[in-house]
Parts: sequence; structure tokens; C-alpha cells
Amino acid sequence: MRAPSSGAGVVAVLPAAGSGVRLGAGVPKAFVGLAGVPMLVRAVDGLLASDVVGHVVVVVPADQVAGAAALLPARPVTVVAGGADRTASVAAGLAAADPDAEVVLVHDAARPLTPAAVVRRVVDAVRAGAAAVIPVLPVTDTVKQVDADGVVVSTVDRSALRAVQTPQGFRAADLRRAHAGTPDPRTDDAGLVEALGDPVATVAGDPLAFKVTTAWDLRIAELLLAGAAREETV
Repeated sequence: MRAPSSGAGVVAVLPAAGSGVRLGAGVPKAFVGLAGVPMLVRAVDGLLASDVVGHVVVVVPADQVAGAAALLPARPVTVVAGGADRTASVAAGLAAADPDAEVVLVHDAARPLTPAAVVRRVVDAVRAGAAAVIPVLPVTDTVKQVDADGVVVSTVDRSALRAVQTPQGFRAADLRRAHAGTPDPRTDDAGLVEALGDPVATVAGDPLAFKVTTAWDLRIAELLLAGAAREETV
């Protein structure tokens, strides 16, 4: 049994309304099984296992609310219907979150292997005074800028580039202000904070926090879990 949580005042919003078209599974991506366990369940349990998250608000398509709730019994979880896009879905999750929460995390359900240490780093950084925090990894591939015809225009200096992961963490009041002040959809919530001119801090991410988007990604995740299981039995 997990030790008592120190997650008082921390709520995580988990948007899980992706269609999963690129995954080719025929069901919403978050409900796809990963080694027999839906990615949604793995993502929620990963957040709670960090012991710094007190409550999770899961945001799913309206017709999946009951099904998602049935997958998550005996957990501090609320399931609500999402909106027309990711930004609207996170806003729906925020509306259902405890208004007294001090820290809000926004985490992709499609990152089911995110280590607890990443979650703790993000929460610790917000509690230390950062208004917004994102986990990042250095970009290791060469990056080219191309024109409309696919011809290379330039080689981008990757030394200042970072690949962004989740959970992203925010002081609750700042994230609510960002959603209220920037209605245009963004690919991540840190982008809403950036649009207001507020600084966004970074902490170290982890390769295991990769996003499962395609069937290839799902296979990699399954192989990683199988490898971890073999190590535990040795």
C-alpha cells in the first residue's frame, strides 16, 4: 500500500479526449491497452504514485465519462466531459478542480510511462516559486528549416532547443488567469502562460515520458514494460 500522500493542494488535470486515429486502435487513445492496462489508468496511477498529487481530474469525451470512471475506482479522481479542443478540455478540468488548489498540473494521458520523479521535480519547482514549469529534454537530432516545397532553407541551432513533455505545472491562479486571458487554442498550457508574457521555467524531463501517438510508440512502450518486468524477476 502506498504511503500517505503529501499532495495536499496539488491537483492534476488529465486531458484524455484524443481520438487515437494515428494509433489505429478504433477507440479513444487513452483507453487503448498497454500491456493489459489502459493508458488512462497507467497515467493516473503514475501521477498518484508520485505522492505529490492529491487529486486528479480526468477529462474525456462526453460519451466516455461513465466508462472512464469505471476504470478508476477507489482513487481520488473526478471524471468530466471535455471540450472541442485540448485547451477547452483543460479549461473544463480546471472548472472541476478544487478552487483552493495551490498547484495545478496538466498531464497527457498519452504519456503513461512518465516517472514519478519527473512529477515531483515539476511540483517542487512550482512550490519553490516558479509560476509555470515544464519538463524538457535536449533536442538531439539535427533540425532543418524548409520552405513550402520541402527545400532546406537553413540548419537550426539546436543548442537552445528543447523538446517539451508533461506534466506541466502551474500556480493555480496563474493557470486560471492564462485560460481566461488567452482563448485561442494552444498545443500546451505553457503556451497560454507565455502569451501573457509570464516566464516559464524548465526542469529535466525523462525519455520514458514520451508520448504514445502511433502504433510504433505503443510497441516501444510495451517492450519497455516487458523489459522492466524481466528485470524485476531477476
